[in-house]
Amino acid sequence: MEWINFDKLESIKKLEGLAKVDVKEVMAGENGARRVEAYKVPMSNGLVYDFAAKQVDDAILAGLQELADEQQLTQKYAALYNGEIINTGEKRRVLHQLCRGQLGDDVIIDGENKREFYVGQQKRAGEFAKKIHAGEIVNEKGETYTTAVQIGIGGSDLGPRALYLALENWAKVNGTLKMEARFISNVDPDDASGVLATIDPARTIFVLVSKSGTTLETLTNESFVKDALAKAGLETSKHMVAVTSATSPLAGNPEYMDSFYMDDFIGGRYSSSSAVGGVILSLAFGPEIFDRIMAGAAAEDALAKNTDIMKNPAMLDALIGVYERNILGYNITAVLPYSQALIRFPAHLQQLDMESNGKSVNRFGEFISYKTGPIIFGEPGTNGQHSFYQLLHQGTDIVPIQFLGFKNNQMENDVVIEGSTSQQKLSANVAAQIMAFACGKDDENLNKYFAGGRPSSIIVGEKLIPESLGAILAHFENKVMFQGFIWNINSFDQEGVQLGKLLAKKVLAKNTDGALTAYSELLGIF
Repeated sequence: MEWINFDKLESIKKLEGLAKVDVKEVMAGENGARRVEAYKVPMSNGLVYDFAAKQVDDAILAGLQELADEQQLTQKYAALYNGEIINTGEKRRVLHQLCRGQLGDDVIIDGENKREFYVGQQKRAGEFAKKIHAGEIVNEKGETYTTAVQIGIGGSDLGPRALYLALENWAKVNGTLKMEARFISNVDPDDASGVLATIDPARTIFVLVSKSGTTLETLTNESFVKDALAKAGLETSKHMVAVTSATSPLAGNPEYMDSFYMDDFIGGRYSSSSAVGGVILSLAFGPEIFDRIMAGAAAEDALAKNTDIMKNPAMLDALIGVYERNILGYNITAVLPYSQALIRFPAHLQQLDMESNGKSVNRFGEFISYKTGPIIFGEPGTNGQHSFYQLLHQGTDIVPIQFLGFKNNQMENDVVIEGSTSQQKLSANVAAQIMAFACGKDDENLNKYFAGGRPSSIIVGEKLIPESLGAILAHFENKVMFQGFIWNINSFDQEGVQLGKLLAKKVLAKNTDGALTAYSELLGIF
């Protein structure tokens, strides 16, 4: 297995020489209809990845297959899930898929089977949640807990929050919402204050998440919550659990009701499948629902083992994204879910993609001369249509789009207005947007002219349920992983977040000079 820089690949030279595809031309008329049927790949759990409106054809797809083969993408994926050290920056294994299922060999580290460790922590979290729901664990007054609040930042917040919001309304309809969940992440005191003002602390369990047990923002918010508990005459040990590593100062601490463990092989932005997501989601929905999310993710992980890109939607998505970034020169990707339940999913994908692949050195620490991860942003439709779609349609930059859509809504409540339901109106909008971006509109009035030729893909499902949510989560995680392999970068460290933290500590210690002192004074720190 070889790790080769992107610009040294023979397949890239071939791709650069292939004729470009005019989306406006290929998506027009009956040819477009036939293309939609031909250019789609089944995912797991009833989902479909359709890429008809992307700038690819059979020749380019053949070239992308050559790229996947030359860069040995499935072999590198196998090395990852079989426990090789893939995170070269921190010299760590990368095992988040192992939280969801056994894809290959047993991974034994220091005599411990890591799959058994992850499953064991999930079971512990599930048993704890069941005892809370059954009233076997109660507060100081013998009352049951009604709310769970996660305290964490970055991957300890974005992924679990996105997953919770994605299923909150579905769970209400299906009778599986056991506890309301809330989240505190920002060190801004208004964040913690705002959450505390809307809950009853006496009937709340706080889930403190910090792998190291030293994350400044998280520990600050923990102290904020502890102060509120003390003022209410409540004991921390009756209201707080920790999710951390076994070696952190939070582990086994008698100040907490219990401690649940992760390890260094689960990166923060990939940690929703670990106890980081398992504890809060099991409390909110019950462990059975968390298990269903994991089953959906495991099925998609298994698909990612296919060497044929037309049977591997995550790899195909990754390859098309690289083609757009490096051959077509597009710098931004928009993620547009036509589902209000996925309101925070674009924010999760911002971190997942930009923290993973926002790198300018290869996996060996050497500078590279080619583009890597794009800028990611997004907002649910149809809200986004009345916000930034103007730029997407008529701006000077072409922005590739990833749509997500579902045939049915979650809450099974709808009305017919002017001959169609709200869900039909929602789905009509996403279909219309795909074609409007692709084909545009001619008009003598240039203010009303749409150039078209703007590429998009869509993931379509029947309904957003735990299994399809897990599959979507894994699809994007695996897409980012494959793109990192293609670019020969390390997608699993994040040194770029450290410098600002170090300088902030200097400010708080009043150890500054020059402009840092001036900005500290401007902001009223001293």
